Amino acid sequence: MSQILVKISENLQAGKAKVVVELVTKALADGLAPKAILEEGMLAGMGVIGAKFKNNEVFVPEVLVAARAMNRGMEVLKPALVAEGVTSKGVGVIGTVKGDLHDIGKNLVKMMMEGKGIEMHDLGVDVSAETYVEAAKEHNATIICLSALLTTTMGEMKNVVDAVKDSELAGKVKVMIGGAPVTQAFCEQIGADCYTSDAASAADAAALYLE
Repeated sequence: MSQILVKISENLQAGKAKVVVELVTKALADGLAPKAILEEGMLAGMGVIGAKFKNNEVFVPEVLVAARAMNRGMEVLKPALVAEGVTSKGVGVIGTVKGDLHDIGKNLVKMMMEGKGIEMHDLGVDVSAETYVEAAKEHNATIICLSALLTTTMGEMKNVVDAVKDSELAGKVKVMIGGAPVTQAFCEQIGADCYTSDAASAADAAALYLE
């Protein structure tokens, strides 16, 4: 592997956004393929962070700075990827359900999924079932991710699952759920497709759906 791709991965893991931008710019100028820069540099780096996060070797602050470095690098890389016709592995929409304003968990899942090469559209917090369905249609998403931190808002997840089943998205979209009070039993009870206990596992599960 090219030395510059190793450096992109290492600096991304360290959260050095400015250095990542410089290295991505240089790699493009040197004629490296945008897809290689994305997969062997940036996604490889986020993959390491995701695995470390799963094993409690790094924590939320380290993930946030790594994700910020990745986002900065992507700003430079995206035009080149588009020009080459490199598409994302898939598209998802994500949000915290209606009545719930917590977003740290949601943001982590979004970052981890982007770290797998999935294009994510963040709907924010307090998101209604109708908004999820409309956004999934608008962006041609195949994954809808629901987050809830309050036991009082968990029921809203069922409303989203039902809204998807009652729409033209039925059978075409996977509904993934997560959050502190959420369990596998609850996932099965409401008919959602997938529950994971942490952000890295959610990204792994989403990547499997898109293979």
